[in-house]
Amino acid sequence: MVLELFLDLYSPPCRAIYIFTRKNSIPFEMHPVELAQGEHLKPEFLKVNPLEKVPALRDGNFLVAESESSSEGWELDQGAALGLKLGASEWKGPVDAVQLQQPLGKLTPALQHLDQEVLAARPFLATEQVSRADLMAFTELMQPTAVGCDLFQDWPWLAVWRACVEATLGLELVQEAHRC
Repeated sequence: MVLELFLDLYSPPCRAIYIFTRKNSIPFEMHPVELAQGEHLKPEFLKVNPLEKVPALRDGNFLVAESESSSEGWELDQGAALGLKLGASEWKGPVDAVQLQQPLGKLTPALQHLDQEVLAARPFLATEQVSRADLMAFTELMQPTAVGCDLFQDWPWLAVWRACVEATLGLELVQEAHRC
């Protein structure tokens, strides 16, 4: 029986799951769930996850519908090197540059810390190789690029980190996951 993943690739955590399974050659069947179309509220999806959230996974009779605990048990079961924290968020559409100023202003201290303190000292966030922290942060930080906002351009170490993560995961896989 093959692992079934219920994902909306507009969601960074869903993209992280997608990248993780592909990178680790874990066979899966993908079931796209379009949150913007309300597919997570339809009766057929509610049978998979009554909590109305993605990502969700089903492995035979084993169903993970509670996003926060999904990765821990699944990671151990798969014997994988990376773990994932699951949840959902997505952009609703193009964002005006003026609308981005306030959220980006709040994000600046975190980007500065990552760039000047964390990534200036080591190649990845937690270890000497890509970890679950890198995968989750990467998919979250890539999200604004969908609306033309490059968070990496003003932060040299963050840009190097992005390139290293992309090289490790494979640019083709990264582009495939972010194509939505």
